[in-house]
Amino acid sequence: MSAAEFDAYTQGKTMTYATNGGPYGAEQYLPNRRVLWSFIDGECKEGTWYADNADICFVYEDNPTPQCWQFFVGSTGLSARFTGEGGSPLLYEVEQTTSKLECLGPKIGA
Repeated sequence: MSAAEFDAYTQGKTMTYATNGGPYGAEQYLPNRRVLWSFIDGECKEGTWYADNADICFVYEDNPTPQCWQFFVGSTGLSARFTGEGGSPLLYEVEQTTSKLECLGPKIGA
């Protein structure tokens, strides 16, 4: 999937992803290639994405190391495979909305 195709598919949406039959996280795709990501814990992280050859790479506020994925659209929606060291199971779209990603507030206490 090219950067233009990825942007057209995700722009203005919040996608929920699963892997191996279980929940993984959700990402809100904002204008100007900005994103808001949350694992299932509800703690959100701001980031950006960019194209690197066939990969779509993400950099988040808490980690400057790019996280690169190859995305493709199939009959059940968007899927992604991590292309970095160690790989990962296939992620796949389980929900797509135009609602904002719900984020929990900052952690309080010890």
